[in-house]
Amino acid sequence: MSRSVLRITRVAPFLFASLAAVGQPVPVKLGAPIVFAQLPPAGSPAEYGRGGHLALLSPDGTTRVLTKDFESAMDPEVSFDGKRILFAGRKTASDHWNIYEMAADGSDARQITRGLGDCRSPVYQSALFYLNDSQPIYQVTFVSTAAGEYNEHGAALASSLYSIRLDGSELRRLTYTASSSFDPWQMPDGRILFSSWHGARAGLFGINLDGTDYAAFSGEQGRRLQQMACTTAKRMVVFIEGEQATWDGAGTVSTLSLRRNLHSYRALSAPADGLYHSPSPLPDGSVLISRRPATGTGTHGLYRLDPETGRAQLVFADPRFHNIQAKLVAPRNEPDGRSSVVEEGEPNATLYCLSVYTTDFADPTWMPPGSVKRLRVLEGVPRKTAAAPSPLLHRRLLGEIDLDEDGSFQIRVPANLPIQLQALDSDGIALRSSAWIWAKNRENRGCIGCHEDRERTPENVMSQALTHPAVQLTLAPERRRTVDFRRDIMPIVAARCASCHAAAPLPLASAQVAYKSLLAHVQPGRARTSPLVWRIYGRNTSRPWDGVAASAAAPMPPAGSPPLSAEEKRAIAEWIDLGAHWDALPPGGQR
Repeated sequence: MSRSVLRITRVAPFLFASLAAVGQPVPVKLGAPIVFAQLPPAGSPAEYGRGGHLALLSPDGTTRVLTKDFESAMDPEVSFDGKRILFAGRKTASDHWNIYEMAADGSDARQITRGLGDCRSPVYQSALFYLNDSQPIYQVTFVSTAAGEYNEHGAALASSLYSIRLDGSELRRLTYTASSSFDPWQMPDGRILFSSWHGARAGLFGINLDGTDYAAFSGEQGRRLQQMACTTAKRMVVFIEGEQATWDGAGTVSTLSLRRNLHSYRALSAPADGLYHSPSPLPDGSVLISRRPATGTGTHGLYRLDPETGRAQLVFADPRFHNIQAKLVAPRNEPDGRSSVVEEGEPNATLYCLSVYTTDFADPTWMPPGSVKRLRVLEGVPRKTAAAPSPLLHRRLLGEIDLDEDGSFQIRVPANLPIQLQALDSDGIALRSSAWIWAKNRENRGCIGCHEDRERTPENVMSQALTHPAVQLTLAPERRRTVDFRRDIMPIVAARCASCHAAAPLPLASAQVAYKSLLAHVQPGRARTSPLVWRIYGRNTSRPWDGVAASAAAPMPPAGSPPLSAEEKRAIAEWIDLGAHWDALPPGGQR
């Protein structure tokens, strides 16, 4: 659902003008040191962060390098007491990035992560409690490619969020999305705010310190790519966004309110104002932020930006480098601690929904009670090798269940898997599909409805599904069913279509031609909007929320030919809803 966008009046142009236009302003002094990354301009198009180093800006305006022993160093993070700095670094160009901690003056650097692929963007966590702990646990959240899984499109290794103790022990994976998660930040309430890719959009999401209670934070507000979020002393979220990716992630500045994060989007700058990078909070509610010209070869300078007015003041500029990722080296409030119910030895988790009929639809009659007949639960199969780009992740079925009469359900599923939920109509066609979600070991995770407004309070009603045990959908991987063209749909095509379109029996080469031909009439992942489904069902199966115009289509098979059975139609719709793959698993995958 598209949401209305509230935009403020553009601030005075001179506040965002280039230094050449207004003359060299006097830098603002903040009264405390600043640690920041300096990145050579020559390395801009190459691997992000290559050749960077960390520098310390003193209140008197002098700077010095803190990471002389590192080939590259980036991503500084200051401890709650202001005495230590986390960062990502590598000693030589052939090393993986690892997480290090050092004293605020650059001394006493020690390595925390080892053998976990490339590790970036560390964040200090506040206290985490388990019921049997004698004292709280302090950990670091960071981003890593340790899982060795490729993103949903198979083009590059995906990054996930992890946590680890400061001594390098007790590594835990926190996120299990189908693509990359990145840019973690801890909010005042203790939750981790981060960016994550879902299809062609990277939005803001939140989780607890242990990876539980995953939820959308920014929804569909704003531009397509949202990242580098931080929270301010005045309970605002400041982040960078854009429609197209830039080499460094720079873009325009926007804000949300922590109180109404799904309904408070505000664009603070426009592309012509310059491209911004890596905001971080200051005690008075303003943020440190980097900015470079929108065009040309200018480098990032450091600015102090007031998110309420848009007023920007220069703090530091060194045109030899991109000056980014600035953090004030001073004590700061520790976010709230969090307790955890996760038990690593428990392999399953519980998901429940109060009613699939609680939605974000403008018209509640679009999906009335009784229109959803069953729930399909899919597992996303991570890619372990690079692959030619394909539109959707491979899937296996964990199972299908009937809904309770009130539209509720409760299921037991394997923990730590990307899972997608599909609400089905009487023909087995998915009416709506969730984004990829997961649940941690022993987590009981619920939602109000199907794409509902997450700021709404549910009705005070006991859902029927919660009055009986959860349905077990915990089959071993080798027993999880897949659907593909080569094995499941090709026999239908050979039996029902070959008489008109090809000679029977259908050889493999002809089957591949038939597959590619059918894909022109298929929208992978959405059978209801696929013209092939309209033809075999004899009607446009799209729904009002799809915005698809009615279209006449000749039925298949044509008049006078034996019609497809209900089972054959359902198999084709299921194949499309699961991604319309030629082979349902990548090479080496288990059935």
